[in-house]
Amino acid sequence: MILDVDIYHRQGGFSLEVRFQSDGKLTALYGPSGSGKTTIVNAIGGLVQPDHARIVVQGRELVDTKTNIVVPKHKRRIGYVFQEGRLFPHLNVRHNLLFGRWFTPSGERKASFDHVVDLLGITHLLDRRPSTLSGGEKQRVAIGRALLADPQLLLMDEPLASLDEARKSEIYPYIERLRDEGGVPIVLVSHSVAEIARLATSVVVLSEGKVVASGPAAEVLRHTNYFAQSGLTEAGALIEAQVSGHNAAYDLTVLQARAGALSVPRLPHPIGTILRVRLRARDIILSLAPPHGLSALNVLPAFISSIGDAEGASMDVQLDCGGDPVVARVTRKSVEELGLKPGLPVHAIIKSIAFDPEALGVAGQENI
Repeated sequence: MILDVDIYHRQGGFSLEVRFQSDGKLTALYGPSGSGKTTIVNAIGGLVQPDHARIVVQGRELVDTKTNIVVPKHKRRIGYVFQEGRLFPHLNVRHNLLFGRWFTPSGERKASFDHVVDLLGITHLLDRRPSTLSGGEKQRVAIGRALLADPQLLLMDEPLASLDEARKSEIYPYIERLRDEGGVPIVLVSHSVAEIARLATSVVVLSEGKVVASGPAAEVLRHTNYFAQSGLTEAGALIEAQVSGHNAAYDLTVLQARAGALSVPRLPHPIGTILRVRLRARDIILSLAPPHGLSALNVLPAFISSIGDAEGASMDVQLDCGGDPVVARVTRKSVEELGLKPGLPVHAIIKSIAFDPEALGVAGQENI
């Protein structure tokens, strides 16, 4: 088990009472402001001393208040990346990175400077000062500094929150590489469903200081009721697909999933690349018969596996598309008029423009 967390902590009028475990390469803590995300990572990192807690990272007890175990924060081997890079302005990138080395005894240093620099694509930045870097470049340097301290766990507290969409797009591939090749498990704090859908292998959903749900990202994200604070517009299914071809004439890319072939706006990935694809529940329309005369390019045959409880005017219809679990959010009126029920064959219709290119992330070796 990579992470085992059991915390009870009161701070003013706020009460945090959480317990979860994770074996994921990248565990996302998701929830609205004030739900307890930052308090959890601060407790793991040693910046907050909980009233009662047991925190275990890769089998090593960091905190157990019952037995009076509290490892000092400088001995926890935890890397921390904040919303802002917090680089030293008087040092160039190389010396900012090497600062991370000072926290690890020379005999225990395993991270290779050259490997970390290559992993994060910052070789060309080594002689520059932080004032000359973009927001995304600063965050990559901050991540590199944390990795060079040879942490057993990397905490990232909303590292993309201060970046615009262009800078987020710049840094996403590096976090994916870090997740898949860095060898250090990550805990990522986020309030963005799109972000965790692209990056997370495991998700812990928090609300008012309690765990609402936890588990593999693909399982948790299928339940739109966990994401009410996002307006139920972003949650949906995560499936794995391979780039099978590019259609230059129409500027499209064809992806092959177990559910079937999907045409999406042209992607820069070569044929054979494995991607994780987010199918938002709000973007799927159901039909009882094979549709004709539609502009939508993607029609997937499916069976209804279950129908959720009504939430206002809407209901979640869980689908089995060739073994890929997909969810459609439709009105109660549609469920009744179409006679939708478990076991019924249907067709899931998805517009090509429904695919957000920024949400199409490279899938790691770990199943989503």
